[in-house]
Amino acid sequence: MPRAKKAPDVPADRLDEMLMRLKLSGIRDQLDSLLDEAARASLSTRETLTLLCEREIARKDHRRIEMALKLAHFPAVKELAGFDFEAQPSVDPKQIRDLAASRWIAHGENVLLLGPPGVGKTHLAIALGREAILAGYSVQFTTAMALGAGLAKAKADRRLDEKLLALSKPKLLIVDELGYLPLEPDAAHLFFQLVSRRYEAGAMLITSNRSVAEWGTVFADPVVATAILDRLLHHSHVLTIRGDSYRLRAKRRSGLITPPAGDRAPVGAASLHAVTADHQPNP
Repeated sequence: MPRAKKAPDVPADRLDEMLMRLKLSGIRDQLDSLLDEAARASLSTRETLTLLCEREIARKDHRRIEMALKLAHFPAVKELAGFDFEAQPSVDPKQIRDLAASRWIAHGENVLLLGPPGVGKTHLAIALGREAILAGYSVQFTTAMALGAGLAKAKADRRLDEKLLALSKPKLLIVDELGYLPLEPDAAHLFFQLVSRRYEAGAMLITSNRSVAEWGTVFADPVVATAILDRLLHHSHVLTIRGDSYRLRAKRRSGLITPPAGDRAPVGAASLHAVTADHQPNP
């Protein structure tokens, strides 16, 4: 019986060219070390191919996540592991983990994080945005002030439709610090157009120091504010955090700030409430 002919070795340059053409840079850059690893482990051909594919996927995932984090424009690096749940004991970690699974983003739902300054709203917003990126969703972060100014400028430049289209593309749009500072005069109408564009198509996460009942004042137009809330709250999760600012709590411990007279609430007290999808705003 004649012996099977040994397959000729593929020239290194030819193999390199094919890997480049197939955009398998993870395999191409680590090929020799991966083959050595497979040989040391006495892997079969199928197991070796599996190893190569796993490393290629890992490289692509890493690069995708790095790029998505840059495009999100987060102002800081915040992760759920760094959130101090003990300082906010009524914040249900399980509920936050459920949101971190990002199913609400897949369904085009919204999250509103409400509460006074310093209780961790922005931290949670960024951390949930990061989890969304890890789950494969595109995310964009902006402050309410920057968003309002950007929409107003786009309108003045007659590019509002273009701007709204761009803001409609991310699967999750995070709007931070709504209500902290006065908005542009036409902000209510512009924000309504954005919410309408994203309604049931893209998720939004909004943080605010004002309750939804105060949004008529925030937007200086109760009618339009009610229309905005009607869409935001239709499919929503509203989390209200009540408690001391993390920053002020440290000052109080050091004695630099004296708690207000009659303030009997324990430092770090907080509560978290989930509002059902059929919740209606109180204009």
